[in-house]
Amino acid sequence: MSAVVSVTDLTKRYQGVTALDRVSFSLAEHRIHGLLGRNGAGKTTLMQILTAQNFATSGEVSVFGQHPYENEQVLSRISFIKESQTYPSNLRVTHVLRAARLVYSDWDEEFAQRLVDVFQLPLGRNVRKLSRGMLSTLGIVVGLASRAPLTFFDEPYLGLDAVARQLFYDHLLADYTEHPRTIVLSTHLIDEVSDLIEHVLLIDQGRLLLDVEAEALRGQVVTVSGPVAAVDEFARTGSELHRASLGGTARATVRGDFGPAAHDRARSLGLDLEASSLQDIVVRLTTSHNGRAAGSAAAADKEAVR
Repeated sequence: MSAVVSVTDLTKRYQGVTALDRVSFSLAEHRIHGLLGRNGAGKTTLMQILTAQNFATSGEVSVFGQHPYENEQVLSRISFIKESQTYPSNLRVTHVLRAARLVYSDWDEEFAQRLVDVFQLPLGRNVRKLSRGMLSTLGIVVGLASRAPLTFFDEPYLGLDAVARQLFYDHLLADYTEHPRTIVLSTHLIDEVSDLIEHVLLIDQGRLLLDVEAEALRGQVVTVSGPVAAVDEFARTGSELHRASLGGTARATVRGDFGPAAHDRARSLGLDLEASSLQDIVVRLTTSHNGRAAGSAAAADKEAVR
């Protein structure tokens, strides 16, 4: 597959704070990419740069083979639905949808109206009178019905209940299957979207920790539990990310190369072994990364004192 987005050594600094630190990756076309990370990790800054709403301090960015800044050919093919999406306060819902129909060349009016009915969106209501959930719904309708070749959803579900979120996921997957395009989904509700995500980008403290296919990642991180000594022996075959102990038993999250032989070995040691969920992987990797970063900073401070 060809790359829709290519990023090389991308760095963004704000008055001494490094939001992105030499980030490099590419996004293949016709894939659902999960852009994951904790609050303040740099995800929104990255999406803003890719959509020409922010400027990089250094590094190279290519979208559809071109630089996105002031490039109508590129920007007309992008839909960016933000967490705090705002619209002119004098517009009604129907006006926003009418404007979207004019902006997006791949707009599907029939699909948009179907989504309006599904989410019970009040067409005649002024956008400033919409609840947070309804504003999120409006963004979802625009993002899905635009069918833009590159679509970003940055925390699109704020204010939505569980039923509405599931409706979003169901319609996203169904329409993506029928009309493939490149989708970047940034969310903290990782367990809810884990079955949708095909490729994972994990950012923490401005650095890229993961750039991997979701299925491959699930085979690289396991949770093993049983007697402490047996867990110790198994954990030596990989990199231990987390451990919890109670009495003579332990439960550890381990990253490594775990094929059928590893599962056989776990059974021979009397251990229970299971693949870690995507959410657990993200939590363990970012907390262990933060711990290492904090330790490095402390060591540097100690050395400076000396």
